[in-house]
Amino acid sequence: MTFSVKRNLTALYLVKIAKWMNLVMPVIVLFYKSNGLTMKDIFLLQSVYSLTLMTLEIPTGYFADRAGRKTSILIGAILGFAGYLAYSFSFGFWQFVIAEVILGVSQSLVSGADSAMLYDTLAASKQKDRYTQLEGRVTSIGNFGEAFAGIIGGLLAVSSLRTPFYVQTCVALIAVPAAIMLAEPPGKSIKIKPRLGEIRSIIFSVLHGNVKLKWNTFFSAITGAATLTMAWFAQPFFGQIKIPVPMYGVLWAVLNLGVGIAAVYAWRFEKKFGASLTVIVFTLAIFSSYILLPFMPGYTGLAILLVFYLARGLATPTLRNYINIITTSEVRATVLSVRNFLIRLIFAITGPLWGWMTDRYSLRTAIISAGLIYGFFALISMYFFLKHRTYEPYKTEDQ
Repeated sequence: MTFSVKRNLTALYLVKIAKWMNLVMPVIVLFYKSNGLTMKDIFLLQSVYSLTLMTLEIPTGYFADRAGRKTSILIGAILGFAGYLAYSFSFGFWQFVIAEVILGVSQSLVSGADSAMLYDTLAASKQKDRYTQLEGRVTSIGNFGEAFAGIIGGLLAVSSLRTPFYVQTCVALIAVPAAIMLAEPPGKSIKIKPRLGEIRSIIFSVLHGNVKLKWNTFFSAITGAATLTMAWFAQPFFGQIKIPVPMYGVLWAVLNLGVGIAAVYAWRFEKKFGASLTVIVFTLAIFSSYILLPFMPGYTGLAILLVFYLARGLATPTLRNYINIITTSEVRATVLSVRNFLIRLIFAITGPLWGWMTDRYSLRTAIISAGLIYGFFALISMYFFLKHRTYEPYKTEDQ
């Protein structure tokens, strides 16, 4: 298919909508509990999903770099449809595990490849400086879709907690024709060269050999794991402050609108205040929210949660851009996949602990513990992130 910047951007927007217009998320915890799962089971189930992503994230990122981002996204789109179809007819923990594994494989094939496709599409038209702006726009479209889905999903759940899954299966199918619309940017030599040694070399460079990539990736991964964890604390928090079930979707919509709006303006915020201050602001907002939320009852707690989601919207496109500007096209999807691998590894290790703490002690204990642990490692990695100026491209003499 002939390359077109406009068509690629449109297709990526549709893929993002299909991926994030998630009708099931506003009531997913209620759905699990209606099928006999405890909070420990729920976090364990999500750890299975994270382990699937963790195992495949880097190989599929490498696959996207070698076989083509379009191919990777298309296969991921097909599996995304299959995963929700499987979920629609599942009724217990182990059946949910199978569906989560399929969705995990799907996500691993799309994750990294979509951001790399966006960056290379812009690079091919000499618009790399617009990446943060357009990544923010793509992110916001996904979150606006999730916000809209929150309202619809909440209304669908009134009739049945399973109905959102039926409709979600149809939504996931949108990504398949969208992926077919994509075209690889010109100037990229795509060849399948499955060399284990090359993958090891890239991983070593990210985690140890390249100081900018190392601290950039570690900081981004810890921040990503913290925002992922809070997403699974939100619904139990709604229940704790006695929010009516029909309002779950509305609140989920408001939170994701916050992410979307912040993502749209992230590039302007960074341009006005600079990279260092931007990073400090969203880091402090995320981890202070963890500590404050358990002590804020009612609507005050919801306001704290909204601040957290605004910070998440600021962080997501900004941190992705920082990784993109210090990597090259031929390894970009792999490097982004290393970041996502670490996010899922952290969550797979800590998630069951937070679920056990919630069941054994209290939601407050679990949230505060998560905030203290994530916050400790985030502050350390942020220090080195800023010290090595990992948000700046390399100077010629350093290469």
